[in-house]
Amino acid sequence: MSNRVVVTLKVLVHIACLAPVAWLLVHLFQNNLGPDPTQTVTFFTGHGTLRLLIITLAISPVRKLISKLGWIIRFRRMLGLYAFFYGCLHLMTYLWLYAGFSWAAIIDDISLRRFIVAGMIAWLLMLPLALTSTAWSIRKLGGRNWKRLHWLIYLAATAGVVHYWWGVKQGVRTPMVITIALAIVLAARPVLTWIRKLPAKQRRSVTESS
Repeated sequence: MSNRVVVTLKVLVHIACLAPVAWLLVHLFQNNLGPDPTQTVTFFTGHGTLRLLIITLAISPVRKLISKLGWIIRFRRMLGLYAFFYGCLHLMTYLWLYAGFSWAAIIDDISLRRFIVAGMIAWLLMLPLALTSTAWSIRKLGGRNWKRLHWLIYLAATAGVVHYWWGVKQGVRTPMVITIALAIVLAARPVLTWIRKLPAKQRRSVTESS
């Protein structure tokens, strides 16, 4: 794939990731975010974080499954950083609009609301990933250590989904779709690894049957 095409695709990815924020800001200034704007912003940014995390995690399995799409690996870091960006917006919504930047309120929430704890853990797990997303960090840590560190994204996504489940009312099944998506992505890596270790004949039969 030519560099021109890659640059064009990266621009489109930037637009796709930033367009929802632009939509949110426009509706916010128009006071058109429903009866509870704070809740709308909270759900919007949190859901955006989880979707981008899952898309980021899906890149490696898709790349292994479809060899012609090897170029998509170039977008993994970008999408991961956008997931962290949305996570920061989600956290800021809580700190500013719910807790009012009050340490007393934050500590009280942490002690009383377990979904706040899960959300904080998810963000803290994403923080070192964002800080070490540069080529300089890879050189300093070494490729193997860098890869080990970035396995934290699996824990961050899992903590994020737990945060989602614990944050909704009992009986609400809204998080189910994103939970299934995460489960598929998490299962894809070991399944693909198992398939690749099979002898050539068995591997062909498995892939053809699927």
